[in-house]
Amino acid sequence: MRWLLVFGLMVTGKTGTAGQHFYLDGPKPRHRELGFAIRVFSQFIKGFRALHFVGPCITVFGSARFQPEHNYYQLARAYGAAIARAGFTTITGGGPGIMEAANRGAFENGGHSVGCNIQLPREQFHNPYMQKWVTIRYFFVRKVLLLKYSYAFVVFPGGFGTMDELFETLTLVQTGIIQRFPVVVLDRKFYLALMEFLESMVNQGTIGREDLKLVLLTDDVPSGMDHIMKYIDQNYVVRPRLPRWWLFERI
Repeated sequence: MRWLLVFGLMVTGKTGTAGQHFYLDGPKPRHRELGFAIRVFSQFIKGFRALHFVGPCITVFGSARFQPEHNYYQLARAYGAAIARAGFTTITGGGPGIMEAANRGAFENGGHSVGCNIQLPREQFHNPYMQKWVTIRYFFVRKVLLLKYSYAFVVFPGGFGTMDELFETLTLVQTGIIQRFPVVVLDRKFYLALMEFLESMVNQGTIGREDLKLVLLTDDVPSGMDHIMKYIDQNYVVRPRLPRWWLFERI
């Protein structure tokens, strides 16, 4: 029976059951692949044009599910305020929860607050605490944009998406694609087991101890901001970007 199923998939590319998707039929037609490449390119251009003048930024990652009464929401709100006071733009995924809280803290304290939202069946609406946002179709394009404009990264408790963003950032640090960009992880109770596991990876030799030197696990805003500002002050000079009128750019 199994070989009959495989043969049917090879011929039709389907099982005959609605709602099921199979990818055993190999590459898609060339015109569809070209169309996908064009859509990806257009999404990058859309993001570049929307966010080119928003920096310098600090990116805040975290779950969309925490409500305003949750202590993580309030901590992220305080972090957004601290980023604003430091003169940086707060950039998030643009949605609710931790993202809203960080944007809100910056927005309420006179700072720049922007977002890079994603098209999803759920949790896709942008929060109201941003001066500017852009909505992106693909997760991988969104991650590039959230990394591209930032000098530091703050990671609050979250789910699969937050873990993906955290480890993508750590991989870029490890491989030298981004260098001396600090990562602050909050809070200890939520992330202690993960940090212990990363220490075990160091002991097993799968990562180096230097790969974790930019990562700070903390419970409070001041120590996290001190960690960020130490690396930024030592390593970076921020140069403002100016719009070009002939490219129809505006801040």
